Amino acid sequence: MALNPEAVGQTTKELVHEYGWKDVVLYALSVGATVDELDYLYEKRGPKVLPTYAVIPTFDVCGELFDLVGGDMLGVVHGSQRIVLHRPFASEGRLTTVGKVAAVHDLKRLAQAIFATETRDEKGELVCETEWLILFRLDGGFGGERPPRSLKVRAPEREPDFEVTDATRPEQAALYRLNGDLNPLHIDPEIGEKAGFGGPILHGLCTFGVVGRAVVQQACGGDPGRLKELRGQFRKPVWPGDTLVTRGWREDERLVLRATTTERPDEICFTNAYAIVD
Repeated sequence: MALNPEAVGQTTKELVHEYGWKDVVLYALSVGATVDELDYLYEKRGPKVLPTYAVIPTFDVCGELFDLVGGDMLGVVHGSQRIVLHRPFASEGRLTTVGKVAAVHDLKRLAQAIFATETRDEKGELVCETEWLILFRLDGGFGGERPPRSLKVRAPEREPDFEVTDATRPEQAALYRLNGDLNPLHIDPEIGEKAGFGGPILHGLCTFGVVGRAVVQQACGGDPGRLKELRGQFRKPVWPGDTLVTRGWREDERLVLRATTTERPDEICFTNAYAIVD
């Protein structure tokens, strides 16, 4: 199916996401939470909900947005992700999300689309917003407009204020996909090979969740409600079993972030990244 730039401005219907404490515990485990973070794993303590759960209610909505925008799914990769949190997630509830194709741009060799979503609770109050930059590696050159200059967030040339190491497991992508992100690129060796990665790769959103956990631990005093915004670009792939290293620098009103792996320390896998903490 060809990429459809005429989809810009189109919206989805409201889609409902109902969840319980087991769903938020599954999410926490899928982004590396351990028994040392029992508040996210034990129903007698809530459980608390990691703020990066914001992406989960949007999966079905993004599926509809992909249907609207078209393109060759074999060439799709996640370019960047942004979430804005307006209030903490309850341990269980019913959320509604609406999505919009905010932009489609032509980079000649490839194309990109931007999806935007809003998620509200049962009272109609805005809980979170997300913005997804999706790269279509096989759909460029359709004659569309180029994107505006992308945001540049540079890490300062000094030692980070914190560094957190998280080892993923070979089964990490298989676990993360149970949240609802069923792209076969993250489970099927043949698809991973055909896409040029040599096998399944870790979900960018799993890396995003690992980084978000590190921010809550190191910059929010363990309080997930203090994280108000998280944004970053997925620069290099991460494979299940890699060990992620998240570094953060406190700069003015935001926290500059960067993630690498111990396996390829010179390759930055998550960059142009920042968090805003209350």
